[in-house]
Amino acid sequence: MTDIDRFTTERWEHLLEEVDLEIAQSAIMCKVRLLDPGVAERLLQQDPMVWDTSRDSAFTKLRGLLVMHFTTEQQIAECIGPEEAAAIAERVRAHLRSRVGDQLGGPLAPGAEVTGSNPGPA
Repeated sequence: MTDIDRFTTERWEHLLEEVDLEIAQSAIMCKVRLLDPGVAERLLQQDPMVWDTSRDSAFTKLRGLLVMHFTTEQQIAECIGPEEAAAIAERVRAHLRSRVGDQLGGPLAPGAEVTGSNPGPA
């Protein structure tokens, strides 16, 4: 048994929450609404619609943290199963949303309309 196999559910949750909190802080500083549909994928691809080249180092860090998030989720699924990994990820997202509100965006509720200015990066 490796050290990674000895992680408890609580320890995995704490690890993922640490990574995701740093992602949230970086996304807020970069003014990226990371939870809007398709934004994370476009960030990973360095799409100029979300990637501000004037802040390249901040965006590079954010992209690296996203890769770390997905790698951590994969490790959790391999160690304790995909269902428990999904449950952990959902608890972490809910907790972070309670801390940062809608600063990271997110899918609209059914029937909701977009009003005002473009919610994309400024």
